[in-house]
Amino acid sequence: MDNNTCIRLFADQKQIRNCKSMLKVAQQVFGQPSSILALAGNEVRLKILYLLEQEKELCPCDLADILDMSIPAISQHLRKLKDGNVVETRKTGQTIYYSLTHENLSVLQPFFAHSFSRDHYDYLSVLGPGVNIFAIYSCH
Repeated sequence: MDNNTCIRLFADQKQIRNCKSMLKVAQQVFGQPSSILALAGNEVRLKILYLLEQEKELCPCDLADILDMSIPAISQHLRKLKDGNVVETRKTGQTIYYSLTHENLSVLQPFFAHSFSRDHYDYLSVLGPGVNIFAIYSCH
């Protein structure tokens, strides 16, 4: 760190050492959330992850209808999520259903539970159109 750019009065060396130690110990834990967050950094993929968390599994046709997108566009996003081991597939006849992998479900559920509770949507829906970012309660 350039000493000319920091405005603090003193560096807490103990805190710095402790934080560096914590990061070393936690380093192996950062891989999975980091990969998921990198893929979820795209708004469409984040919406797909949210929908899969809520509905447990959906096919590309359902996602295309819900998100008002083409099936090829949805398929590209699903391919990236599958390549990143965030989603898995189940085939029934000609239809492929996508769901979150078990390990990623446990990482994403707390985020969605905190950020996007259904009570929050009920409140936002009273405010009028355009406020609810997903404009969706359930696909059942």
